[in-house]
Amino acid sequence: MQVAFGKKVSAWAPVLMSLAALGLVGIQLAAHGVSPEPDEGALAHLYQLLVAGQLPVIAYFAFHWWRRAPWRGWPVIVVQMLGLAAALVPVHMLGW
Repeated sequence: MQVAFGKKVSAWAPVLMSLAALGLVGIQLAAHGVSPEPDEGALAHLYQLLVAGQLPVIAYFAFHWWRRAPWRGWPVIVVQMLGLAAALVPVHMLGW
């Protein structure tokens, strides 16, 4: 079964959301440095929405393609998970 995952929004949307969340971390670092803010600002809330919002999309993609083309879907899921990890690791490492 030939599947063009590049045309599936559920395949590339989580990766873009991870990149946007990582960009927000970069903006926060550039604007305020590495010290944690006393109050969460708008950037922190946007980051949380992007990270939490991609989890249902990843789950939808995984469950949808698990039955249809499991071996073709796994690389996409791995890229989505790596993107999620790339967005989560800097925040964890900085202790925010």
